[in-house]
Amino acid sequence: MKQKKNASYKVKVWAILLLLPITVTIYIVAIIGWQELQKIPAVQEWAESLQPIPGQHNKLDVPKEYIPFYKKAAEKYGVPWTLLAAHHRIETRFSTMDPLLSPVGAEGHMQFMPCTFVGWSHPSCGGLGKGEIPEKDKVNPKIIAQYGGYGVDANNDGKADPFDMEDAIFSAANYLAASGAADGELEKAIFNYNRSDKYVTDILHFYNLYESQLKELEAALAK
Repeated sequence: MKQKKNASYKVKVWAILLLLPITVTIYIVAIIGWQELQKIPAVQEWAESLQPIPGQHNKLDVPKEYIPFYKKAAEKYGVPWTLLAAHHRIETRFSTMDPLLSPVGAEGHMQFMPCTFVGWSHPSCGGLGKGEIPEKDKVNPKIIAQYGGYGVDANNDGKADPFDMEDAIFSAANYLAASGAADGELEKAIFNYNRSDKYVTDILHFYNLYESQLKELEAALAK
């Protein structure tokens, strides 16, 4: 009986010794695989977007100086201001991303593709929407109106600039409203902003979080 127990013990030891290199190999491959994935710009941006913003409280992370912009834009276009805050959080981590330019060409505080901002009927637009639009035309309200874009000159300075905070937020509100957010179709509007189910889930997470914190956010704004 004792010999059988000893034999069983030896089998278990050998099994562990044989499986150990395989386990270590899988672990190493997983680490290397994740490191390689992080080199892909889209994965890198996504991972960074989930990191807490330095110097800000993890719970109430909406910078109060931006809330008046969200509210004014929300009032004009009939969308929840907390939805605009959620987009701002995901797109550029409340404008802490540097530069405010994505690898695929999205620009500014709310990451607009130039063709969406200026208008897809622009003759250079196609593909992902980067286009070949002259810089002066990208911020020209008349050009934007001509080509049916969503860029807005919110501060009436003669330019609709995705790198201007107020213009960018109003433009995002304009686009989301036209995409269905003004009619309560939030998921549809979010998906139209960035055609990714993961993106929709992330935006809704922060939107619902900020909706649940409205009283606290309003109190922070009043201070």
